[in-house]
Amino acid sequence: MEGETKKLASVSNLVTVFENSRTPGAASRVCKLEIEHRHPGCSPPPPAEPWKEPNLGETLEGSEPRMVSRRYLSSLKNKLSSGPWRKSCQPGTHPGPGTQEPEEKKIVRELLETEKAYVARLHLLDQVFFQELLREARGSKAFPEDVVRLIFSNISSIYQFHAQFFLPELQRRLDSWTATPRIGDVIQKLAPFLKMYSEYVKNFERAVELLATWTDKSAPFQEVITRIQSSEASGSLTLQHHMLEPVQRIPRYELLLKEYVQKLPAQAPDWADAQKALDMIFSAAQHSNAAVTEMERLQDLWDVYQRLGLEDDIVDPSNTLLREGPVLKISFRRSDPMERYLFLFNNMLLYCIPKVIQVGAQFQVRTRIDVTGMKVRELTDAEFPHSFLVSGKQRTLELQARSQEEMISWIQACQAAIDQIEKRNETFKAAVQGPEGDTQEQELQSEELGLRAPQWVRDKMVTMCMRCREPFNALTRRRHHCRACGYVVCARCSDYRAELQYDDNRPSRVCFHCYTFLTGNVLPEDKEDKRRGILEKVSATGSEQSLMCSFLQLVGDKWGKSGPRGWCVIPRDDPLVLYVYAAPQDMRAHTSVPLLGYQVTAGTQADPRVFQLQQSGQLYTFKAETEELRDRWVKAMERAASGWSPRGPSDEDLSD
Repeated sequence: MEGETKKLASVSNLVTVFENSRTPGAASRVCKLEIEHRHPGCSPPPPAEPWKEPNLGETLEGSEPRMVSRRYLSSLKNKLSSGPWRKSCQPGTHPGPGTQEPEEKKIVRELLETEKAYVARLHLLDQVFFQELLREARGSKAFPEDVVRLIFSNISSIYQFHAQFFLPELQRRLDSWTATPRIGDVIQKLAPFLKMYSEYVKNFERAVELLATWTDKSAPFQEVITRIQSSEASGSLTLQHHMLEPVQRIPRYELLLKEYVQKLPAQAPDWADAQKALDMIFSAAQHSNAAVTEMERLQDLWDVYQRLGLEDDIVDPSNTLLREGPVLKISFRRSDPMERYLFLFNNMLLYCIPKVIQVGAQFQVRTRIDVTGMKVRELTDAEFPHSFLVSGKQRTLELQARSQEEMISWIQACQAAIDQIEKRNETFKAAVQGPEGDTQEQELQSEELGLRAPQWVRDKMVTMCMRCREPFNALTRRRHHCRACGYVVCARCSDYRAELQYDDNRPSRVCFHCYTFLTGNVLPEDKEDKRRGILEKVSATGSEQSLMCSFLQLVGDKWGKSGPRGWCVIPRDDPLVLYVYAAPQDMRAHTSVPLLGYQVTAGTQADPRVFQLQQSGQLYTFKAETEELRDRWVKAMERAASGWSPRGPSDEDLSD
């Protein structure tokens, strides 16, 4: 006690000597001595506006030494001589070397010390940066006041809460720790107010952008910030660094309180309250994290909109981006797929084309398909593996992914968006996937005709008009698509116009069947359908319609101009006849072979995939892609040649 009194007296005497001398070099020496003799934990109070005070240690380096004010020295001397100052430095205020402070109390003390430093940082943000910038904005009119308020958001409310409520409560509880060794009830009472941080956190990214913009744009704005940042109170840290403190504060509370609960004895009276307080802090952190997540979602959404060119009918802050990525578009005219890009939102699918010259927007939106009423399913296509179908009211797309996993991921993402829409709107039926193994979308139901975009049949899948069965050619009978059903038809059969609801009721080219249904008009006699010929049997492309079907190579001169490859079918409803089509979707076969009585010869040593049909001088030679496929064809033809017919739909079929 006596030694401590001597230390305080020596410090006070040094101040008196320094006050009397008032020499330039004495200032730094007194400051140095004061720091060396100061008791740990005791620090003189900062001046009223520390960011405006000069740094005493710099006076030795400057060409013009600055004098320390007499008012500051008198204040310092009075503080050193006051009772509270002496009392705070008395032995016993802090635990001595031989006294072991409880672990939970150490954590509470750390919480209090960090809270003091945090309140000082909030004071700097609110009372110094914020107020000085507001004062400059009102005086110089060099930048708007609203910009300043947007940068600092609700920092004033946060500062008042911590300075007037949270910090005093913590201080009082630590001062009376011997009588009330608990902190959980205090945090429980004040934790709900921490949700005000979500507004600050949500605005943080925008605030940083505004700060950078106006720092470059306005010289007075930059001057105020630079002046405060160079002050002692700022600690050589930038305004951005100080603004980050509130964002990091709630996680800091959570860590300290979690450690506090772990250090509490099992039977401690504060254990239940502390655990509940920890849950409330966690809830406040989640609330803040939700604000950060929402902010990140909006930022990602804005980035996507910029890549799409900021089109008015697309930009909507309520949207959620679910998935994006490149795909290949299977063309109904071209043989090679085209590179495309998809953006899947919660309410729409954007089908885009990458721009060659990416100035501004990176993609051009070709089609927007509403998720409402959309259907998605996998396609089984040997030519285009990993393909899937997206059918919407505006358009139907055949797409190809880069891998099986990517295709499944796209289907699942689209189906999840569809299901979510269905849950919110019960007036629409749930999306139903087509049967596995189909090579094309089922024909549109009559009630859907014109209401949704059909799947277009690919050009190479047919060699003749799907209505009149006349073969196509490059000059007099070209291919066209019916916009209602998607069939490939000739110009004569598609010389009609009907309004389609999915295309904003614009008149579009349709075939005569769709024209009759959509308009109710009766066709003229000269345009009515002709009687079906013996070869005009619709190709059976699925196993449910045929006993056997696949592509076969047609070998020899017997086939004439039909080509080296044909789609061969033994239908269920005509099981004793082999029909050969130029393409799977053709409406008329170019050849039919009655199989009854034919002899089937399998394989030769030269090529085991070859097999033949022979009867009375008639010889047909086929070549399958594999030996296994050849064996199935031989078995099917032998059964048909013997007169076998299926008794029911459950009878065995050999379809590919």
